[in-house]
Amino acid sequence: MSEEKKSRKRKPFTGTLIFGSISLASYFMLLTHQEWVTDYYTRGGYYAAFPIVTAFWFSFMHGTFGSNLLSVFGLEAKKTTSKK
Repeated sequence: MSEEKKSRKRKPFTGTLIFGSISLASYFMLLTHQEWVTDYYTRGGYYAAFPIVTAFWFSFMHGTFGSNLLSVFGLEAKKTTSKK
């Protein structure tokens, strides 16, 4: 029975809520400040890094939220062992 408890993983409810909230707030801020975003992101020079950083930000936040959400629903990748 102790082995059965060890094999059970806790579902990341808290992480799902945190990253979901951050992702939602990020999309809200981006969409409600479109004029500012367009102004600064099209200036060139050092400002050219803004779209790249923003893309990484959204990719990480939304990806982490999606991964946690799938774990909460019980969808995990199948673990296989390769035989040689």
